Amino acid sequence: MEIPPPDAGKLLQSWMEWERGDVTPGRVMANLKTGGMRRLLEELAAQGGEAAAGAGMTAGAADGGDVAGSWAPVV
Repeated sequence: MEIPPPDAGKLLQSWMEWERGDVTPGRVMANLKTGGMRRLLEELAAQGGEAAAGAGMTAGAADGGDVAGSWAPVV
């Protein structure tokens, strides 16, 4: 059986359900796992080096360095 490719729209929908408080963290993790989040992240990470160089990201952001100033959690 072949696993279907990840659907970014469905993954985002699952994430947004959690942000709104509609589902528990465990449920959203299960939805992200079955929805192919790992595969999507692996694909993005593989492209990340090329995209980071083309987008002019700083070295710290491209290699996972401190980017806390550019992101704030939503509580």
